[in-house]
Amino acid sequence: MRLPRLLRTTPFRLTLLFLALFAAAAAAFLGYIYIATAGEVNRRADKEISREMESLQAAYRLGGADALNQTLVERSLGERPFLYLLMTPDGKRLSGSIEESPVADFGDAKDKWTTFTLTETDLDGAEVKRPARGYQVRLDQGEILFVGADVGESESYVMKIVRALWGAGALVIVLGLAGGVLISRNVSASMGGLAEVVNAVRSGDLKARARVRGTRDEYDELAEGLNDMLDRIERLMGGLRHAGDAIAHDLRSPLTRLRARVEVALIEAENGKGDPMKALEQALEDTDGVLKTFNAVLAIARLQAAGSAPDPQLFDAADLASDMAELYEAVSEEKDQTFEAEITPGLAINANREFMAQALANILDNAIKYTPEGGAIMLRLRRRSSGDVEFSVTDNGPGVPESDRPRVVERFVRLERSRSQPGAGLGLSLVSAVAAAHGGRIELAEGAGEYDGRGPGLRVAFVIPPAS
Repeated sequence: MRLPRLLRTTPFRLTLLFLALFAAAAAAFLGYIYIATAGEVNRRADKEISREMESLQAAYRLGGADALNQTLVERSLGERPFLYLLMTPDGKRLSGSIEESPVADFGDAKDKWTTFTLTETDLDGAEVKRPARGYQVRLDQGEILFVGADVGESESYVMKIVRALWGAGALVIVLGLAGGVLISRNVSASMGGLAEVVNAVRSGDLKARARVRGTRDEYDELAEGLNDMLDRIERLMGGLRHAGDAIAHDLRSPLTRLRARVEVALIEAENGKGDPMKALEQALEDTDGVLKTFNAVLAIARLQAAGSAPDPQLFDAADLASDMAELYEAVSEEKDQTFEAEITPGLAINANREFMAQALANILDNAIKYTPEGGAIMLRLRRRSSGDVEFSVTDNGPGVPESDRPRVVERFVRLERSRSQPGAGLGLSLVSAVAAAHGGRIELAEGAGEYDGRGPGLRVAFVIPPAS
């Protein structure tokens, strides 16, 4: 028989587990209370009986058996809560409040403790049995003295305490079960909503979102995390569709040119005309462009999949900036551009040097590509007031309109005026992915402003945290 779904939930099972642990602990605790309390009752009774026995023995030592007998008669008639019995050396009763000793097999023993049952008759004539303790000793002249006490009331009080604790434990278990059912229902309702969202997404509905109740508990945190994940998945899927369209658009032309050149080279080779080697060189150049595009896409995917930079190492950012400045200074001179570098030494970062170099190379490539001849480019490395390390490249080229700056860091996004330049629109996208993988960011702003009839320029800042 299959249990109801509510009783099979994890919260209800955990409730049962904790209730079982509580019941075991409560049973052990109650057992300890009973043993300790019952032992204390017996110790108190034994102490009082011993004190009474010492008092009677003192009377015996002062006046002998007659004085002891007289004391027993007086105390039996009084209100003392003790049982007395004085016997001859051979065990015959002399006086006392009970008829015979409950001590069996006393023999030649000097003293002996015993626990026995005291039988009495109540006002209605019913027989009542109560627990009792007693102590029997042999006096100096051979007489036998027994002193006992009724411990029924004390033990009854102990049993009342134990029964009250058992009742409290049972009430806690019942309330715990009720609470477990209530919690299980609430958890099932919350998790059921999340399961519905997951099933909807599995069925292809990327618009489904979990309900955030506003209680700021762990379920709200889970729902918010799930919604953020679904938002990211939706953006990535949209980006993937856009990337597919962009790849088809941007690779159509080079692939078409590649096929046309190969076809023309083949026809000319058959007719013995043309320069096949030149056609092959151009085809190889187009192929390199296609491979470069795919390598950039692969690098971005690798960074986004890893979530962090792979194989980070500690190094001085100034060394990397100096190497890049030395490399691109020569490239900019070929376009008659002014290249300067301001590098602050001793800025340690923990990063993947290869990806960092690729990101800076992309920024510098763009600056040199879009800055006209006679323009200026500045590479800076500095520490911000926040402690972050900033690489920045500033040029006085045409710049990027402020409205387009959020878009140019996306994959395969190229502005209309950039279509005439070679490229696939992946440069700044790779830079943004590298920055995010290192816990940083990329910032775009206007450059140095109009200068000598040139554009406003562009300042690209690559900001990452320092080494901790």
